Amino acid sequence: MHQNLVIVESPSKSKTIEKYLGSDYKVVSSKGHIRDLSTKGKYGLGIDVENDFKPDYITIKGKKTVITDLKKDVKNAEFIYLATDPDREGEAISWHLYDCLGLNDKNYERVVFNEITKNAVLEAFKHSRKIDQNLVNSQETRRMLDRIIGFRLSKLMQAKTSGSSAGRVQSVALKLIVDREREIEAFKPEEYWTISANFASFKADLDKYNNQDIKLENEDAANEVLNNLTAEFQISSIDKKSKNRKSPTPFITSTLQQVASNKLNMSAKKTMSIAQKLYEGIELENETVGLITYMRTDSIRLSNEFISATQNYIKNEFGGDYVGSVKVSKKTENVQDAHEAIRPSSIDRTPLKVKPYLTADEYKLYRLIYNRALASLMKDAKTDNTVIILDNNNYQFKATGQILTFDGYLKVYGDYEDTTNEKLPELTGNEILSTDDITTEQHFTKPPARYSEAKLIKELEELGIGRPSTYATIMDTIKTRGYVKIEEKRFIPTDIGIEITDKLQECFSHIINVKYTANMESDLDKIADGDINWVKVLREFYDEFEPSVKDAFTKMTKKPPEETGELCPNCGNALVIRKGRYGSFTACSNYPECKYVKAEQKEIIEVCNCPNCDGKIIERKSKRGKLFYGCNNYPKCKTAYWDKPVGELCPNCNSMLTIKKDQVKCSNCDYIKE
Repeated sequence: MHQNLVIVESPSKSKTIEKYLGSDYKVVSSKGHIRDLSTKGKYGLGIDVENDFKPDYITIKGKKTVITDLKKDVKNAEFIYLATDPDREGEAISWHLYDCLGLNDKNYERVVFNEITKNAVLEAFKHSRKIDQNLVNSQETRRMLDRIIGFRLSKLMQAKTSGSSAGRVQSVALKLIVDREREIEAFKPEEYWTISANFASFKADLDKYNNQDIKLENEDAANEVLNNLTAEFQISSIDKKSKNRKSPTPFITSTLQQVASNKLNMSAKKTMSIAQKLYEGIELENETVGLITYMRTDSIRLSNEFISATQNYIKNEFGGDYVGSVKVSKKTENVQDAHEAIRPSSIDRTPLKVKPYLTADEYKLYRLIYNRALASLMKDAKTDNTVIILDNNNYQFKATGQILTFDGYLKVYGDYEDTTNEKLPELTGNEILSTDDITTEQHFTKPPARYSEAKLIKELEELGIGRPSTYATIMDTIKTRGYVKIEEKRFIPTDIGIEITDKLQECFSHIINVKYTANMESDLDKIADGDINWVKVLREFYDEFEPSVKDAFTKMTKKPPEETGELCPNCGNALVIRKGRYGSFTACSNYPECKYVKAEQKEIIEVCNCPNCDGKIIERKSKRGKLFYGCNNYPKCKTAYWDKPVGELCPNCNSMLTIKKDQVKCSNCDYIKE
């Protein structure tokens, strides 16, 4: 029997934490969520709408064994600590564990830590508490909102459009992409011209005429200016100023996703996956330790211990002149922001020290996080900025220059920012400069740029839509649903994405919009703070939403199925493409009077001979769409492989060799082909 049982979410964290706590503690994992809403009841929501939105929870598939094992562990322990992740999601998982495992207020505590290091974990156990029901209510309300909107609108979209799903935040994100595409389509470029005077070591651009803004709309206007210019330019003013280039704030979830996208070419999904590994623990030479703090946060706060250690590190490594001040958030922080910014768990674990233990991508992301946190506590960089105005027949030309005089935070963060120097020559006021090299250039105004993943995340955050921790899932969903395609790292809506957006706006413009979605996030924050009742929020939403859904099922026109250009061989009506449970198929448009379905001619890709009969191993797909390799004599021969067979047999056991992770391995034994 263990005196104390600790339950965490991730198996990879459990061994590390158990080492920190010692023999009096057993640390086990719930392997994430153990329960979710069922699909029973009205509309399959798993929610009793009439009974104050009482949820009906069921065990997630594959988690019965986990729960059975956890119950045994609970029975053999004197005290239980719930140490799931330090956010609303983690709080809800702790509550489900509490409820499902039959805990009571006398035999459990909730423990929260933002980093998996020995000191942080041990300190957290000194400050245990009970589950915060307000945080649980907020998360469960979010889950029910997403279930209601997702199920009801997805069913509507499947009935009326070519799309398969819609969602509370997903559909607003898609609308932003579609709206931007329409701005681009409606954009009419306008012509304009620029004029530049080129000197020996710099150039100056036409800026004003008689100190008033000037716009050259065509070539005639540009030529008219050229005709009025001489070869002599008189310096009318030289303005020199010293400016500070502010050091950045440490990363929060959204800024990490944006910068990783721009600088490391990582998707939000990949960024969060790697950050999760860095947080949960990396096996170093003598220890397993979490290299970064929790990666789902809206706060730029840093702990006093980290600030002190890092400022000492900066002083010792770069000198006292490089030590900067602490960043303070300008926004009012809510419960989600209670923990710290994303930072290294120890400033002494430099990227180079841990590089041997990391993959290439893990190293890149850790280095970015480390350098950003370090830079946030360093002095601003300083530049000398110079603006020179030259006059030529009342036309004012401007030249700008910038010199870095103190690198400050750029000492460690310069690889991630543009730091080009543009030096202007030393000149004096009223000096005359001459040049015959005066050029004109035609330009056209450009439409607004399509959203990149980083730009869309930034837009969602600024608009207050969704949570940064959900952005990776949103990006992935709209891509996998086929609502957008990616070209040159930019989102372009597909025909289905546009169709879905337009249909939703027909009947749900009052709900699927920026303002409503942002206000809903605000209400969820108020629930977390205990300032508003969660049932009241759901009731007000549902009483407005459900009548709109019923109305839409009646009034929304259904898109007619696409005709193939062929006629039905049975009745002569047009053949059309229909959607089915397992994808699209071709059938008669006169259904249900005519039930003709065209047999699809699938391409058969042969891989090799079957080792167990005279058949061929061919590419096949499971009901869930997963590729596998099976005999074409099925069901007579049931030979099948998940990994691609190579057509050779194992010299040890005579089973088929298959390719897995660039290695040729036996499908049955441990043989690996050299």
